[in-house]
Amino acid sequence: MTGFNYYVYILTNKRNTVLYIGITNNLSRRIEEHLLVSTNDFVRKYNLIKLIYVETFTDPLTAITREKEIKGWTRKKKEELINKTNPEWNDLIKSI
Repeated sequence: MTGFNYYVYILTNKRNTVLYIGITNNLSRRIEEHLLVSTNDFVRKYNLIKLIYVETFTDPLTAITREKEIKGWTRKKKEELINKTNPEWNDLIKSI
């Protein structure tokens, strides 16, 4: 599939204690789903409301591979990734 962007993203809660890694081809729609009527029990249980990291890809297989890679990392390595582009862990939702 061409002509689409694919996004690997990380959500967290108010205290930045839980990280959720996801993938989508429509970031604004997916974030809205998470915030309004999350069908994901994990997201709902941990109140994941802050978008703190996003990577954009044009190839879906590359995006899926990256999502799996990040999910396999330690918490420390995920934090290092986030800190490179968003060291204050600001909510990026308004920027999408």
